[in-house]
Amino acid sequence: MSDARTPAEIEADIKRRRTQLAETLDEIGVRMHPKTIVGDAKARFADGVDQTLGRAYVSANRAVSEVKAQFVDGEGAPRMERVVPVALLVVGVVGLLALGSRRRRG
Repeated sequence: MSDARTPAEIEADIKRRRTQLAETLDEIGVRMHPKTIVGDAKARFADGVDQTLGRAYVSANRAVSEVKAQFVDGEGAPRMERVVPVALLVVGVVGLLALGSRRRRG
């Protein structure tokens, strides 16, 4: 059995390889085009921002839930033994700030 090819087979193979090479070069041209590079960079950046914001949201939501759990019981009613002292503390701090502000003006 010989592996001799006919001239028509060789020409068909050359034509097929040229077509493949042209497609490959077109694909490289698209990938290396500045707009494609910028678009890919924007997409990677946006994906990174989305992931970062998602993690920040989860962390903030967890923190809010933990603080809320300190002041609200499982049924949603306020825990007065914790709310009242904090409210008094806030009123006291605001009062001291108001007095300090009046003394500086006066």
